[in-house]
Amino acid sequence: MNFLTQAAIAAAIVTLSGCTTIKYNALEKVGIHKRDLLVDNVEDTRDAQKEAQEQFQDALERFGQVIAIEETGLKKAYGRLNDEYEDSVDAAEEVSEEIGEVEDVAEDLFEEWGEEIETFTDPVLKRNSENQLRDTQARYAGMLETMKDAEASMKPVLDTMRDNVLYLKHNLNAQAVGSLESTFSELEGDIGILIERMNQSIARSNDFISRMN
Repeated sequence: MNFLTQAAIAAAIVTLSGCTTIKYNALEKVGIHKRDLLVDNVEDTRDAQKEAQEQFQDALERFGQVIAIEETGLKKAYGRLNDEYEDSVDAAEEVSEEIGEVEDVAEDLFEEWGEEIETFTDPVLKRNSENQLRDTQARYAGMLETMKDAEASMKPVLDTMRDNVLYLKHNLNAQAVGSLESTFSELEGDIGILIERMNQSIARSNDFISRMN
């Protein structure tokens, strides 16, 4: 069975299977195991974080442009800035969803691994597998922590963006634009922290993926 056929079957299984156990069993029959799903979900989360980084940077640039726009362009500026905010919300939600999928698959993988360890009859092989499980769980926990930190960092950024977008919406005048200057440096700092944490999470994700592969 070639890769494209295998991928098509896997996609159909994931779409149609309502029971998690049935889904996993069906996927394993075409050569796709929980560890493969975990690696794929970690990769998806990493990619979503990269996209979120780009979106937040774009939004920060837009804030800077709004500050420089004169009163006559305020309404148009609000529309563009509100679009950036909504795109940032979508990007943040995508990151959270991907992290949730990583957690679901990892939980199932580690549970199965632990149950299978109990079936060993060779004590040496059993002990080695237990050590490998603990090591993998520890590396996964570190990676997940950086993902969660990056996820938590998005909220204050989105809160600041939302507040300023609403303020522009309610005022739509030069005074509102002037008030943005007082919070722009704060927003810039928050986004800087967010991007740094995402970089750490992406690096840990890449390390986890390379070790699993």
